[in-house]
Amino acid sequence: QVQLVESGGGLVQAGGSLRLSCAASGRTFSSNVMAWFRQAPGKEREFVAAIRWCGRSTVFADSVKGRFIISRDNAKNTVYLQMNSLKPEETAVYYCAAGPVAVTTTSPYDYWGQGTQVTVSS
Repeated sequence: QVQLVESGGGLVQAGGSLRLSCAASGRTFSSNVMAWFRQAPGKEREFVAAIRWCGRSTVFADSVKGRFIISRDNAKNTVYLQMNSLKPEETAVYYCAAGPVAVTTTSPYDYWGQGTQVTVSS
């Protein structure tokens, strides 16, 4: 089992920045990839970014490329999502996920956090 705990959400004005954290514990070695997804009210959960625990391989949704940065601290078993130039339409609950491969769909991810709310005001 892998436990994931997100933090860092909150209220920010449009154009502002937030950094989310996802602390992983348990059998973290069983998951090669950590990812962030988001889900706005009434919408499906969508992929944001992913990173491998080993190496520097990252994947981003087109909508966040150039504005969001995903990084990891292996010593702390923590993954970060730096979000810059935030837009009101990016208001959502942001979820951390762990899985075997870096894909943009939700099904391969075995473990999920409880989510953290990000609200971007206009």
